[in-house]
Amino acid sequence: MQSAPQPVSFSMQPDDAKDRGMSAPPYTTYPVAATAAFPARQPRDYVTWSLFNFAFLNACCLGFMALVFSFKARDRKVVGDVEGAASYGHTAKSLNIAALLLSILFVVLFIVLLATGVIAMQQLTYQMENEHRDYFQRNGK
Repeated sequence: MQSAPQPVSFSMQPDDAKDRGMSAPPYTTYPVAATAAFPARQPRDYVTWSLFNFAFLNACCLGFMALVFSFKARDRKVVGDVEGAASYGHTAKSLNIAALLLSILFVVLFIVLLATGVIAMQQLTYQMENEHRDYFQRNGK
């Protein structure tokens, strides 16, 4: 007959052998600096800004290109390639700035052209009214 297996317990608490009068373990541990594996500041990917530019300010498809580079930067960051993520992030930032400036320029240009068009139409309407008024006054209508 087989007997039931005996439970085994392990203590997960740190064991300091010196406190109990025993010698230190035959191995030594070296502290590992956490800053070497994980940089203090991760590179930015600008996904939110790129989404905004893609949805609202997509001048010359720069918002779309910024979104593509933002996703590439995020992928590189997930993989652990910090330099690649920083490079793609910088490109996304530059494209976002260009899309924003170009869109602002287009809006200002549209407002200027609209305002000058309205002024030109008002002047043309006033001129036509004066010409037709003279015509109607001469013909008695």
